[in-house]
Amino acid sequence: MVTILNRRELILTLSMERQAAIRAILSANDIDYKIKTTNLQNSSQRTSRGSLRTDSDRSYEYKIYVHKKDYEYAKHLISKST
Repeated sequence: MVTILNRRELILTLSMERQAAIRAILSANDIDYKIKTTNLQNSSQRTSRGSLRTDSDRSYEYKIYVHKKDYEYAKHLISKST
């Protein structure tokens, strides 16, 4: 089980496709993981004209955590996929 005390951040990505691919790799290799998703639209920057600027492809931040003991193996697996 991955808890706040025994986890390590594997990757941070803004790509939904990338996080889905990484989760598939981890699941296929029986590596337990946790994912934290943050909505970045709440922190959108204002443009010089005062309107909100958003990028719908970069609306969310995905942090994927694995157990410390699985970190090196998980890192190796995802590095092979890129």
